[in-house]
Amino acid sequence: MSISEASPGASPLGRGPTIRDVAALSGVAASTVSRALTQPHRVNQATRERIEAAAHELGYVPSAYPRSTAPGRSGAVAVLVPDITNPYFFDFIRSTQHQLKTAGYTQLLVDTEEDVELEATYLEEFRSSAVGFILPATRLSDEQLISAAAKSPLVTINRSTPGVPSVIIDTASGVQQAMEHLFSLGHRDIAYIAGPPNSWSDGRRWDALQERSESLGITIRRLGPYHPSKRSGAAAADTLLNSGATACIAFNDLVAIGVLVRLRERGTDVPDEISVVGCDDIFGADFCQPPLTTLTAPIEQAGRVATDMLVSRLRHGQSQLRMKVELPTHLTIRASTGPLLRPTAFRPTT
Repeated sequence: MSISEASPGASPLGRGPTIRDVAALSGVAASTVSRALTQPHRVNQATRERIEAAAHELGYVPSAYPRSTAPGRSGAVAVLVPDITNPYFFDFIRSTQHQLKTAGYTQLLVDTEEDVELEATYLEEFRSSAVGFILPATRLSDEQLISAAAKSPLVTINRSTPGVPSVIIDTASGVQQAMEHLFSLGHRDIAYIAGPPNSWSDGRRWDALQERSESLGITIRRLGPYHPSKRSGAAAADTLLNSGATACIAFNDLVAIGVLVRLRERGTDVPDEISVVGCDDIFGADFCQPPLTTLTAPIEQAGRVATDMLVSRLRHGQSQLRMKVELPTHLTIRASTGPLLRPTAFRPTT
């Protein structure tokens, strides 16, 4: 169940109107929309009526929040996902749901829409109806996470914060593998197409790439940041072509796939002119033209481990909780990387 879907209206992205669409139309913050539609007594009447009118106009109907008869007595665990349309989270969502069901809990799936304010709002508002939280790829600050962990049991994925239990997928060493692979193919000028600026994983990968580029004696340049979506890949590809780099490592597979599409539109051959590496090995990465070289991440395993850590905390308390688990990644080589056979010609953006 997601609180930002289930409505008949259309949007530019091909999905139903979101809470941010309602916020934009009514001229308020997304968190105010959330309160107005779920806890109307907390919003003044004029603002509430304006929000309700905007929601009606857009056809936005939030899914119901689960309610418990008393705080802490619900069997629901809230899983706050940055973007439920991203295939990266499909296996993760399935694994957490299976593990929670087996343990006797219900999964409450929440789409935070890559919005830090919205994530913080939901984390606070669900405390009365969820016994714990799982936060994959959270965008909250360390201070916010430490404060939240003091109030409710939670586990993060791909985020290391002191005192907060976490599961880390080691994409930092993975991107170093990717750089070594590109180096072995003769590439000496490589670009990293960065993800969201508040992504902990993005910063960790960039540090790892800089470290390895120094030891290999090659150039690494950072492009972006970019929204972690296929649509952002077009702009990233245009910047890549103007950068002089002969290969790129993208923040995730969606951006990498968008890069492949745009390069094909501009007549740039992959991998003869530019090599492209993704990250995550999502469903469809091997269906691209050409199939995408990418880091294969144990996404389903990360979901299982995070759920087991949270359930252990709920049943046995803090003393039984592992604080950090790190899972390895490996490079899966496909046809989007190869030796540089001819230099990339400059092609003006069209």
